[in-house]
Amino acid sequence: MKRTWFFLLAFSLLFVACSNKFGKVLKSKDNEYKYKMAEQYYAKGKYNYAQQLFEEVFPYLKGTNRFEDMYFKYAYTAYYQEDFMNAENLFKSFVETFPNSTKADEAEYMRAYSFYKQSPKVELDQTNTQKAISLMQIYINQHPNSPRVKEASRIIDEGRAKLEDKEFRAAQLYYNLGYYRAAAVAYTSLMENYPDSEKADEYKMNIIKAYYKFAEMSVQEKQIERYEKVLEEVTDFTDRFPESKFVAEANNYKTLSSNNIKSIKDEQAKKANQL
Repeated sequence: MKRTWFFLLAFSLLFVACSNKFGKVLKSKDNEYKYKMAEQYYAKGKYNYAQQLFEEVFPYLKGTNRFEDMYFKYAYTAYYQEDFMNAENLFKSFVETFPNSTKADEAEYMRAYSFYKQSPKVELDQTNTQKAISLMQIYINQHPNSPRVKEASRIIDEGRAKLEDKEFRAAQLYYNLGYYRAAAVAYTSLMENYPDSEKADEYKMNIIKAYYKFAEMSVQEKQIERYEKVLEEVTDFTDRFPESKFVAEANNYKTLSSNNIKSIKDEQAKKANQL
């Protein structure tokens, strides 16, 4: 216990000493000294201190040949503190201010990467994911030979997978709530948006299920045309995915739908003969 208190006390004293030293630097009227200390804090990973001092010397360095490097590091101080929203804006501003800089390539990438770092859980709004995908694709198009292209491509794939998963969950929610027609439409949209998905056959199977449920719950006057829609979807499924593991299940829905159509027609014919 005594050792713990000793270390806590030592840490507290060290923190106070560092804070006091930074406070003196911040109050200094010597801009060169502030800039020198900002560089030192940055090199030591004390990005909060570096950020504040960079802000202090902005007017002093603007227009000099040191301003570009300082601005670039300033953007990184936000990034390293996980202030990704501010970092994105600063990297964007850097490219706009120094379009011919040798660091512009990296700044463009880091702007896109800052959006990627803001990409939330799949359940939440995916605006930042979409922006990350868009900016990474622009980066690849503009810098096809960059060593960052491989990582940019991976981020695009990861982002698209997240968007696909979100869309899948929305479609599945419709199905689970019993909104079968809406589920079928949502799954159809999902397939159109991600035609090369590894789960395309599963999505198509879910379309068949949803349309079958929709037909099953419909009034009899609408059932035949809706079961026929199931048959159309099954035909499309077997044409597109002849090797799918869901083929047998799809064919089962074909049999069920055909039998239901036959039963309805037989019943209708029976009623007509009774008139």
